[in-house]
Amino acid sequence: MSASKNFPPPAGHITDDDVRAVSPALEHYTKGPLLNGLWKRPELSPRDRSMVTVAAVIARIQTAEMPALFAQALDNGVKPAELSEVITHLAFYAGWGNAMGAIAVAKEIFHQRGIGIDQLPPAKETLLPLNEEAEKQRATRVATDFGAVSPGLVENTTNLLFRDLWLRPALAPRDRSLITVSALIANGQTAQIPYHLNRAMDNGLTQEQASGVLTHIAFFAGWPCAFSALPVMKDVFEKRQK
Repeated sequence: MSASKNFPPPAGHITDDDVRAVSPALEHYTKGPLLNGLWKRPELSPRDRSMVTVAAVIARIQTAEMPALFAQALDNGVKPAELSEVITHLAFYAGWGNAMGAIAVAKEIFHQRGIGIDQLPPAKETLLPLNEEAEKQRATRVATDFGAVSPGLVENTTNLLFRDLWLRPALAPRDRSLITVSALIANGQTAQIPYHLNRAMDNGLTQEQASGVLTHIAFFAGWPCAFSALPVMKDVFEKRQK
């Protein structure tokens, strides 16, 4: 990926020459179908594409790509507070170790750009309003189905995720849904996609944008992950049209 135009390349940045020295064909595909094709498709804005990409590389712990992609995300309009919150959110949806790997990279990018803690979301802040009725329905359904299997998981899902994390204002609900769906596709977690894709579309993600996520993810998580999600997303789209 190309480095930021306003800052020197991050440490560990892979250059075009590096790629060419190992695989001239990969350099060709990177410059053509990826950078001059995928990133210019109209379904998603450059900011959204950066959000999707950052979610994918964190979900898959692709640390070699993180420095350039985190820098690119900031250049594409993702605010430092939003990048910080993406990492926090994905600790729950991709794992703590994945988030800590991203922390190590983001720390260097933030230092390079003079981004201080005053620009980042606080640990505790006033939460967004909760849709009490919808959350009660979700919590009741999950508790009925799984409360006897893992009461701790059910309790934490309600208290930590849906009554806390999802209500933090540093990311808009649509953006939280966007990165959650992206991480699920990238990690092949197809069983979780229907709920979160429906939630994403309820939060404002259009079908065209969701389709664009799948096209984009194929390059960063591989075609098998994208194709595994394809029939699941098709089913969601068809059911919402009825």
